[in-house]
Amino acid sequence: MSFEPKILGFLCNWCSYAGADLAGVSRMQYPPNIRVIRVMCSGRIDPKFIFEALRVGADGVIVLGCHLGDCHYLEGNYEAEKKFDMVKRFLKLINFNNRVRLDWVSASEGARYASMITEFTDHIKTLGPSPAGGDNPDDEILEELKAIEEAAGSDRMRALVGRERKITEQENVYGEIVSLDKFNEIFDLAIKDEYNRHRILGLLEKESKSVKDLAKELKIDSSLVLEHMVTLKSRGQVDFGELLGITPTFYKL
Repeated sequence: MSFEPKILGFLCNWCSYAGADLAGVSRMQYPPNIRVIRVMCSGRIDPKFIFEALRVGADGVIVLGCHLGDCHYLEGNYEAEKKFDMVKRFLKLINFNNRVRLDWVSASEGARYASMITEFTDHIKTLGPSPAGGDNPDDEILEELKAIEEAAGSDRMRALVGRERKITEQENVYGEIVSLDKFNEIFDLAIKDEYNRHRILGLLEKESKSVKDLAKELKIDSSLVLEHMVTLKSRGQVDFGELLGITPTFYKL
């Protein structure tokens, strides 16, 4: 039996949904694998929507909005672009970034919509079924997607995404502008840190663990885990548990 992927599409009301409607009334042919959710603006798409879709078994997710400069809400699609960049960077950590796509379709581009859906469906077919889907999903992948979803919603990540343009285009109080390369360096480090911190929280949901145990399971250096534990404790997310000999354990609050 050939693989028929399950694809979820988020389409903005004013352009891409109208483009999909035009493709339909014009009887343009494209694969029936996509299920569409209409939103008022592509900027309305919270990253957690994409991660949740992948976590419940979608083989691919596509977000379509108005062309840049043509947003009904002026800058909504620019916001979508910034958030989607973060989504791709998080998913790259677990090699899932090739299962999502962001693009632009106007109300008059029915043919472009049909072509894009056909191309994306064929691409997902070449990748095969998502390891997070089916009757026997990979538990480790599900845990990683859950950690990514929670990490992306953290105050730190929301602040960086929301302020990227201001930080890289406007002077701060010291008359400095942060270069895009420097911002990306900070952004990538924040993504990696928040992902590992939420992986730690996920592991501590099951039972108390020591820094050494966490480092072994996460396959990262114990000194980095200890730094994350200090941060998580300062945030009030973990606390000390019982002592195993002279080794302290931690539990999630």
